[in-house]
Amino acid sequence: MAEHVIRLPDVGEGIAEAELVEWHVKVGDLVSADTTLAAVMTDKATVEIPSPVDGEILWLGAEIGDKVAVGSDLVRLKVPGERDTVSATQPQPKPAPDAKPRTIDSADRGTVPVAAPVLAPPRAVRAGAVRPVASPAVRLRAREAGIDLRQVPGTGPAGRITHEDLDAFAAHDPRVVRSQALQPKSAVEDVKVIGLRRRIAEQMAVAHARIPHITYVEEVDVTALEELRETLNRRKRQEQPRLTLLPFLMRAMVQAIAEQPNLNALFDDEAGIVHQHAAVHIGIATQTDTGLMVPVVRHAEARNLWDCAAEMSRLAEAARTGSATRDELTGSTITITSLGAMGGLATTPIINHPEVAIVGVNRIAIRPHWDGSTFVPRKMMNLSSSFDHRVIDGWDAAQFVQRIKAQLETPALMFIDD
Repeated sequence: MAEHVIRLPDVGEGIAEAELVEWHVKVGDLVSADTTLAAVMTDKATVEIPSPVDGEILWLGAEIGDKVAVGSDLVRLKVPGERDTVSATQPQPKPAPDAKPRTIDSADRGTVPVAAPVLAPPRAVRAGAVRPVASPAVRLRAREAGIDLRQVPGTGPAGRITHEDLDAFAAHDPRVVRSQALQPKSAVEDVKVIGLRRRIAEQMAVAHARIPHITYVEEVDVTALEELRETLNRRKRQEQPRLTLLPFLMRAMVQAIAEQPNLNALFDDEAGIVHQHAAVHIGIATQTDTGLMVPVVRHAEARNLWDCAAEMSRLAEAARTGSATRDELTGSTITITSLGAMGGLATTPIINHPEVAIVGVNRIAIRPHWDGSTFVPRKMMNLSSSFDHRVIDGWDAAQFVQRIKAQLETPALMFIDD
């Protein structure tokens, strides 16, 4: 028998390393050619590493969350033959998150179907140095139920223990202590920050550490805007997208930026240069199952309401399904963040570094409004916007928000060309 070494291949132009985010195999597994061994993430994409040969896994060269250099040994297999060999396999694009899921638990995603758990007797405790493979949710449930995961056979990929495995083990062994309501809990689970979550953490840390934020909150009466939006949606053509508030906000921002181009800029703080952009590329902060992404509506200054809405919908769907390209997720010059109905009364958004401004949308609520003689019910919304105070003064920030407010409160202004 011989040994075959698989090295991390070139996963993209200019990429020197990648982060290991998932193992699909464990030492001792028998694999065939094209079996997916691991998934790695770069700043461009997540790709899967297949095996080029049949063999038995002898060694895995990294742990989840490790950065692996291109060309480094990743996996060693025992293969038929007399001479050792080396290869750098061709990576494969990782399937979108909406692909058929495997039946494991809510914390796992994948494409490999798993058979139902078998009611088998508990096997011997694994060697102390081997940590059972299980998701945080499974570990917490086992700890609260008094189950030693080292005794539970795992039926998932790489021997992963699933919720179904816990059910099978508990049903077979009556000695298992079931969790009861109101019992004190003391479990602590260490969850390693990896992949997209780590990239978000790094970006937020840089933005918070390097940018002195000033946040300006203003109340906006969107009663007339909401009436217009509902009218346009009733009259829209079938092929047109449904309008939300955000396309109107995008148009208002474009007009405000025309008067204050210094808000549509990137600040190179190391060189001391503010790059003011004529093109308005608006990033739309979008929550996905894997974390926060910011797809970019390019050239908003050249789009009407319907075009803004269509492009925003397309990009949001691409981000949620994992099909968005690097170009669609980079290059913004100013950002909008909105939590929709969860938007609260006010927020303190963090600027998308190296931009100098971000506009935050809070939820719409009916509030009493004084019209000069009496209180009347109006649809009100707060805008919570943050600015880089190194290059944007408080007066300029307030002026920018007030211009947006005027557009939203008198939406007919959006349709007037200078």
